[in-house]
Amino acid sequence: MKPLSGFVCAVAVFTTLLAADTAAQGNLADEGIYWCPMRGNPCKIEDYHAPGSCNDCKMPLVTKAAYVERFAQIEQNAKNVGVVLYEGFELLDVFGPLEMWAYVPEFKLIMIAEQAGPVKSGQGVSVIADYGFADAPELDILMVPGRAGTFPELKNQTMLEFLRTRHEQADITTSVCSGSALLAKAGILDGRKATSNKQFFSLATEQSENVEWIWEARWVDDGDVITSSGVSAGIDMALHLISR
Repeated sequence: MKPLSGFVCAVAVFTTLLAADTAAQGNLADEGIYWCPMRGNPCKIEDYHAPGSCNDCKMPLVTKAAYVERFAQIEQNAKNVGVVLYEGFELLDVFGPLEMWAYVPEFKLIMIAEQAGPVKSGQGVSVIADYGFADAPELDILMVPGRAGTFPELKNQTMLEFLRTRHEQADITTSVCSGSALLAKAGILDGRKATSNKQFFSLATEQSENVEWIWEARWVDDGDVITSSGVSAGIDMALHLISR
């Protein structure tokens, strides 16, 4: 799959849906109020009184009615995307996919750790976990990053049990880099195809003999589980998930 800009990919989908809604509104366009699909983020909050293009981003305007209806649909179809943090995680494993998913209107991004609060990455930068394992909301999509912090987490039964439980409840479980080692240790990858960061590949394969590990893959889609290789491969995996 050829990597694409997450902003372009997601905005193109969103704009197409809004344009279709606008066409379907028919006489609702007579309201005379038009909005930019990216109103407020990043474009100005501005009313237009004729069809045309946004002054900021030049995207085609849509009717206010179509915009409001579309966002009601977004709220109705919202999905919680939970990213599991732990000491020593890789920043790009987390924020590469999040950069892509942040432009999907239906995705609500949630940071989770064993305990809520700051979690130090492998690069030394701390990221705030919104929830702990005990009070995390229901998740539709679960993502597990990698890096050297994976090693101690392989012995953390609280982490492994959380992954098992939340995988069973989620629609899709994903991983980047050595996050697949944690999924394998938890038994989530048994009977499945999967991949991992090539530098950590043996770490992943040692966790379970019941996984069909694919060395050459950038990412592997096995239905409700998607694993990817390291760092930037997680971005490609995230875009693939959006395309589904």
